[in-house]
This record gives sequence, C-alpha cells and structure tokens, in this order.
Amino acid sequence: MQEPIITVIIPAFNEEKSIGKVIDAIPKDLVKHVIVVSNTSTDNTIEVAKSAGAIVLEESRKGYGWACLLGIEKSKELNTDIIVFLDGDFSDYPEEIPNVLAPILENDIDMVIGSRVLGKREKGSLTPQQIFGNWLATKLIRLFYRAKFTDLGPFRAIKAKELDKLGMADKTYGWTIEMQIKAVKKGLKFTEVPVNYKKRIGISKVSGTVKGTILAGIKIISAVFKYL
Repeated sequence: MQEPIITVIIPAFNEEKSIGKVIDAIPKDLVKHVIVVSNTSTDNTIEVAKSAGAIVLEESRKGYGWACLLGIEKSKELNTDIIVFLDGDFSDYPEEIPNVLAPILENDIDMVIGSRVLGKREKGSLTPQQIFGNWLATKLIRLFYRAKFTDLGPFRAIKAKELDKLGMADKTYGWTIEMQIKAVKKGLKFTEVPVNYKKRIGISKVSGTVKGTILAGIKIISAVFKYL
C-alpha cells in the first residue's frame, strides 16, 4: 500500500521563541509537510518557521479556527491523507506524533485526540480554569451526545476526507469541541491516546488572560448546546 501523506498544521500567534523547536521535533520520516499558519503575528514567527523548513501561510483574521481553516485548504493542495494539529508553543511533545497516528494507521480509526488528562502533565502546565473547563465540557458531551472524551486538547489527528465531511466552521475558541461533537454526530470512529504536556514557552493568549479565559469558556460550553 502507498504510504499516506501526513501533514501537520500549526496555528501560531507570536511564537518566535518556540515555533522552531516545535518544527524541529516533528518526526520527518513520518510527516511529509509542516504548515505553520501565522495568525496576525507581529514578531519573527514567520521568519523562524520558514528557516525551520515549514510551509508558512499568513491569516489576517484573528482566531484559532481561521488559522486552522486556512491550513486545511493548503493541505488539500498537497493531497494530504491525514492531518495532525499541533500548537506552536512547545507545550506538546511533537515526537509523540507516531503515538497519536497509530490508531489511524494500524486500526483504521478516523480521529484521534491526544489526551493530556490521560498523560503526564508538568505541574502548572494546565491552569485550574483549563482543568475545570475540560472536565465540564467533556462531562456535557458525555451527557448530551453519549460520547466519552477526557480532553479537548489541540494535539490531534484526523483523516482528511473525514474532516472535510464535518464542515468545520468555528473561527475562534470553539474549534476543538466543534470537531469532537461533529465527529460523534457523523458517526466517525474515534479514540484518545495519552500525550504528555509541559509548560508552554511564553504566555498563553487564551488561558493567560482573564478575558481570554472567559470568552473561551463561554464559547466552549455554548458549543455543547449549539450542535444538539
């Protein structure tokens, strides 16, 4: 069988100190393309990512979902079979990509969520509000959609054709939960694998601010009811 084309998409906003480390840690024997989408970055994220060998795109509309959507469009041009989503702050371990891909490559699973809850977390890597928000959102998904998740973590992999069927639309904080809920509703085969997690480089643009935390919480919880 022909080897699947695997593309990593990394949304990035002012991640010049970490993006090179993330790209360097991606297993290149498995991943064919790395796409970094600079989402209104004002530092040297673009230059660092290009120097590290990534395909770099610029999304002028601010929002995590906007960046992901632009990356997906580019991945189609590259005939991608499987997409891996990864954050650009080096809080994830890119070398664990083979573990996240294994259920797809070995067991024909459609979507795999890297669960920080099931893995080992460095102390302080997740804020109390992130831990509570994850717990509440996954409990609500289980209650209303009869689907068991432990995390809404951004580190995930999904077959490109199945992702296209989901009709992803969220432009900001609700991207991850939208994907999970729609995957359940569309009958995709999904699972979780443990991933480890460490303190990010720099300050989080979401959980690192009161405004970001509140807006993300509202968006995520409202998404649970939006797709009922």
